[in-house]
Amino acid sequence: MKLMLLINPSASSVDWKGRMAANSALVADHDVTTVETTKRDDATALARQAADEEYDVVVVLGGDGTLNEAANGLAGTSTALAALPGGSTNVFARTIGMATKTTKAAPQLAAALARADSLRTFGLGTVNGRHFLFHLGIGYDAAVVAQVERRASLKRKIGQAIFVYSSFSTYFKHYDHRRPSFALDFPDGTSVEDGFFTICLNTNPYTYLGRRPLSVTPDTGPERGLVTVTTKKLKVRTLLTLFGSAMGHGEILRRNRNVDYHTDLKSLTVRGHKPFPHQVDGDYLGEVEELTVAHGVASIRLIVPSGV
Repeated sequence: MKLMLLINPSASSVDWKGRMAANSALVADHDVTTVETTKRDDATALARQAADEEYDVVVVLGGDGTLNEAANGLAGTSTALAALPGGSTNVFARTIGMATKTTKAAPQLAAALARADSLRTFGLGTVNGRHFLFHLGIGYDAAVVAQVERRASLKRKIGQAIFVYSSFSTYFKHYDHRRPSFALDFPDGTSVEDGFFTICLNTNPYTYLGRRPLSVTPDTGPERGLVTVTTKKLKVRTLLTLFGSAMGHGEILRRNRNVDYHTDLKSLTVRGHKPFPHQVDGDYLGEVEELTVAHGVASIRLIVPSGV
């Protein structure tokens, strides 16, 4: 097959050893062209170019943000997307069953490319025209991501610990946890007016803490719509309770009186009481006053590990 190996050299865990493992696993059986990103949105442009030039697969060695950009470039095309872990968390790669280390994931991917049943159609979420693979974060969640991105060099050094630090820093210094920032309107006519923190999920888990998945919902899947989990209060006690629940299976989180839980959504609208931040797949997109969210309006072809 004709492959583009798309590498983000600035991603948290991309190193020489991982690059060599990826290249060695692929070049033996495929025609591989290696390209690198140098700035934001490069992966979208490069993936779109690969589709225009009729590459079979774009293999991304980078973090979730790079993978998201590539997916946006490939949406609606016949060129497939494949993921190799190169970031600090690699939520989507792990969710679809890829190994956590590039040295192990590369031969795993090579085996998947040899099997026809490893190619799937994967439905994307879409928000204001931007597609997402696994989640959209609104409010507090996005504000945390913004703080993480401001400390990119530290993220590369200490990895996931930066998210824990940024969560506390954001709560006390960078986000209004007293007044709600947005409201959500659902297709059934119901609304939530007091939104502080919403996760809109296309897959589960929401993220990982080390080896531990933070599981929020059992209600995602190939034939399902989006799931929203919204906190209607933003207190430290509430956040710690929800975090502890997600370390298990999320049952306490979903039953919490301060949480609104919606499933199987094909669309929703988020109205701002004031400008509010949002992020997709860990990529901060800034503040807006309204979001239009949909599921299933776009899809990609996706390579998953054999047996998944």
